[in-house]
Amino acid sequence: METNFLIIGSGAAGLTLAVKLAAKFPKKKITVVTKAHVSESNTKYAQGGVAAVFDLKKDSFQKHIDDTLRAGDGLCDEAVVEMVITEGPERLRELMEWGAKFDTDANGQLTLGREGGHSKFRVIHHKDTTGNEIERTLLERSNKLQNITMLPHHFAIDLITEHHFLEEKNENLSCYGAYVLDQISGNIFTIKADCTTLASGGMGQVYGHTTNPTVATGDGIAMAYRATARIQNMEFIQFHPTALYDGKNQSSFLISEAVRGFGAFLRNKIGERFMFNYDARGELASRDIVSRAIDSEMKNSGDDCVYLDCTHLNIDDFKKHFPNIYETCLQRNKNIAKDWIPVVPASHYLCGGVVVDVDGRTSLQNLFACGECSYTGLHGANRLASNSLLEALVYADRIFKYLCKHQPWQTTKDIPEWNDAGTVLLKDVEILQQKTVQLQSLMRRFAGVVRNNKDLKKASIQLEMLYFEAEALYQKHKLNTSLSELRNMVNVAHLIIQQSLIRKENRGGYFNEDYNKESVENIVNDKI
Repeated sequence: METNFLIIGSGAAGLTLAVKLAAKFPKKKITVVTKAHVSESNTKYAQGGVAAVFDLKKDSFQKHIDDTLRAGDGLCDEAVVEMVITEGPERLRELMEWGAKFDTDANGQLTLGREGGHSKFRVIHHKDTTGNEIERTLLERSNKLQNITMLPHHFAIDLITEHHFLEEKNENLSCYGAYVLDQISGNIFTIKADCTTLASGGMGQVYGHTTNPTVATGDGIAMAYRATARIQNMEFIQFHPTALYDGKNQSSFLISEAVRGFGAFLRNKIGERFMFNYDARGELASRDIVSRAIDSEMKNSGDDCVYLDCTHLNIDDFKKHFPNIYETCLQRNKNIAKDWIPVVPASHYLCGGVVVDVDGRTSLQNLFACGECSYTGLHGANRLASNSLLEALVYADRIFKYLCKHQPWQTTKDIPEWNDAGTVLLKDVEILQQKTVQLQSLMRRFAGVVRNNKDLKKASIQLEMLYFEAEALYQKHKLNTSLSELRNMVNVAHLIIQQSLIRKENRGGYFNEDYNKESVENIVNDKI
């Protein structure tokens, strides 16, 4: 199969790029590969909103920039921060022109909320299903464009580079497309592309306890890593402070930070409102501080969770702003009007990823990346709440504009077909589940909210054994989705652990018990 533009992922970043390219180049082919239903992505589950400056009387670009830099704890690229925040409102207006509906007041003005780390009210929402509204809008628009081909239930296995051409040895690698698994038929085929963009989302499933959907297994980052693209800042993982706790090892329902912005309190089991013991901002502290505070409370008390108290809030207003949260809690026997909500930190957002420049270009020619799988420099050591959808929209637009000025050439190379000769079907599928659970347990125990070097080294040794076991399965058996995901998650876990060991300081979302931030003078080189 051949295409002009291959996009791997169907969230906000990937679909925004797809619809823009399709409208601009009606005679070119745009192919979107996604491993589940086209709507299944991290975007769909984003309850919080999109942060952007729309009220220049009470807010300013500089204040949003300052809040972002403060959250990023010294590792943001200031030029990128300024670019995303100043370009962001226009990207949102564009989305609204395409049909996205955001909450407004009686006068038709956007209702602006405030979330952790923000100094002003600037977050726009669609109730508590903002991501779903953005996804709906983009899917509707993409369905109207005839030159977009959607390939749902297709899994990108590996990027095609010079590594696959035995006769070529080239230090300046290029991407020529990807090998893709049809998850229905089991066939693996080649998609030859003039340009490839990774928009494959995050990696929350590496930890098991996560607010991410089951598709978030770090596939794009793992493929880029195997293709030798630069990967950076993988140690900076944001744990959402308030995922609904039900005692199960699975994707967790997220209780949006907007609920704390709305006035909810965090309490421990004995009812103490503990956040002011950790930060003067209380419940509105940035999420890394809130997550560590909850982790500390749980470790000190031995309790499995803490609680989010909404009982003092106006329940009618709560239902209006957070209908999905209210109903989900009710379905799980928690009446927000009178019950505290049990919550725990859960893997939520990766601040690092595939390194890109301001045009979304990776270190490989003809390979771009945007969204959570990329590292742009916006988030630095810790993402400011609701900046991620903004980044996705802005970088999709940046890639689009770059490709308008620098249209890629169609390669004349013959791409070798996928070769799985000598492999056999994997009959013992339970072994993949066992290895996945083993990996997730290892990461939660040794590389979670709070880390130390001894645990990280243990994790590295155990992960090496798991890597060889997974690689043996990969070499011997025909690929399926679960085996590919396990392989990818092992690669991502390796990056997290090794880059955690390299960092010799506490910063942003990374906290190592062996370091005291105030006493550490040597700052590690971030260009890993």
